[in-house]
Amino acid sequence: MATLERLEAQDLRALLVAYRDALRAHQEPINRLNVYPVPDGDTGTNMALTVESVLAELDDAGPDLAAVCRAVAHGSLMGARGNSGVILSQILRGMTTVFAAAQALDGPAFARALAAASEGAYQAVGRPVEGTILTVVREASEAAETAADQPGASLVGVLEAALAQGDSALRRTPELLDVLRQAGVVDAGGTGFLLLLDAALHVVEGRPLPEPVAVAGPAPAVTTTAPDDVADLRYEVMFLLEASEDAAVEAFRRAWAGIGDSIVVVGGEGIWNCHIHTDDVGAAVEAGIDAGRPRQIRVTDLAGEVEEERWVREAAGSAPSGGESIHPVTTAVVAVASGDGLRQLFCAHGAASVVSGGQSMNPSTAELLQAVEACPADQVVILPNNANIVAVAEKVDGLTASSVRVVPTTEIYAGLAALFAFDPARDVEENVKAMAAATEGVLGGEVTRAVRASGSSLGPIAEGDWIGIGPGGIRAFAPDVVEATTGLLDALVGDGHELVTVIEGEQARDDDTARVAGWLAEHRPGVEVEVHHGGQPLYPYLLGIE
Repeated sequence: MATLERLEAQDLRALLVAYRDALRAHQEPINRLNVYPVPDGDTGTNMALTVESVLAELDDAGPDLAAVCRAVAHGSLMGARGNSGVILSQILRGMTTVFAAAQALDGPAFARALAAASEGAYQAVGRPVEGTILTVVREASEAAETAADQPGASLVGVLEAALAQGDSALRRTPELLDVLRQAGVVDAGGTGFLLLLDAALHVVEGRPLPEPVAVAGPAPAVTTTAPDDVADLRYEVMFLLEASEDAAVEAFRRAWAGIGDSIVVVGGEGIWNCHIHTDDVGAAVEAGIDAGRPRQIRVTDLAGEVEEERWVREAAGSAPSGGESIHPVTTAVVAVASGDGLRQLFCAHGAASVVSGGQSMNPSTAELLQAVEACPADQVVILPNNANIVAVAEKVDGLTASSVRVVPTTEIYAGLAALFAFDPARDVEENVKAMAAATEGVLGGEVTRAVRASGSSLGPIAEGDWIGIGPGGIRAFAPDVVEATTGLLDALVGDGHELVTVIEGEQARDDDTARVAGWLAEHRPGVEVEVHHGGQPLYPYLLGIE
């Protein structure tokens, strides 16, 4: 193919398609690199999903360059996933701002675009850290600008200079960030960014995209003496913020600076994509409410992600040696749950993977697909454990070569009951039949807080009341959480029931749980009671009744 001296609108589209393809090919190796700020293993996935959102936006964009640039900016902002995805969205937005105003997308224009990308990325991060994607983008942009200043600078020459210096910066990231040095890896986000330059050279000169290389991943134990080590923070909170006015965002940033780290806030003109690691989920969301309207709120338990990484390492370390083969299971299970205790419960009872999600945090089809394809079997059962997730789960079978079936569990306890009937040696159809049968006759209940005043068949409910929800809707409510929980139990537990399982959420208190168990002992003395820590947000008690 002829070497391009400048990019047109269709070339920019092709560049993004190539970038998406490269990220998908390198997704797992990049995931295995990620150790900052916690080993959550999602950098490659989040960057790929962010570019997927850009391409979806481009499907409806016009053919001219301005329309393409608007679609890239909007799609990356609205679809950004995780810290790495939010920073990538700012990089893409910075580049397209320059592209849209340029007379020609030649070498000097690309250099200016990279400079704008670097500036935007640094501005987006509350506390910029060197040795990350920020360093790689900055040094790549500086080399591009130097090359663009040379007489007769070509687009290929600028891209080559940026890629060479970016690669050099990436190799030096362990010297700048101690957590990378200890782990023996380079920065995951920087690795993903360089694929953008590889994609550009693929479109401009026809160079092949680099092949992925397997990586061992971080060392098992990574420590740091940084006083504000964000690995100690428990939750990742993300949402889109419809700001009441853009001026309110600065106060919002200051509020977040006091409760967490790994803060990235990007956007403008009323819409902002916001990311933080924090121990106080409520305060993170409330700060957004003070500044406008948060929506599409996603909360991830980072401690659970670390625990899962430990399980993966231990499983790999326990593999037989000396050539002995490992026989894969016939069927595996993917479950959806939120909370460290629930994750451990599902894994302890045989789930191969637990996808974070539940009420108000519904995982996407892509997230479920990723979990399915990581399973050690080509037959998989999904337990959605929430009515809003069933339809999404049912789409997965058509997207993978694995045989995927869904047991349409709509509550956590139904999912656990189904898992008790799971046998990894049986095929998927036999498992689905047995697991579905195990959920019959199981009653589920949940206790949460009313977010607004409303009516019910039991009477008017005030904002802040605790409500007990069971089959048929609201079965109890009260200002006190124990009163609402025991009211729900009174409505659901009958003479024929033998077991009540109480799963505590993150808001549950030991003395409240003791009062609930005491009520059961007094009013339903023939029923056995089991209590488990689930750690789920929003719902202090989930109930299973058999």
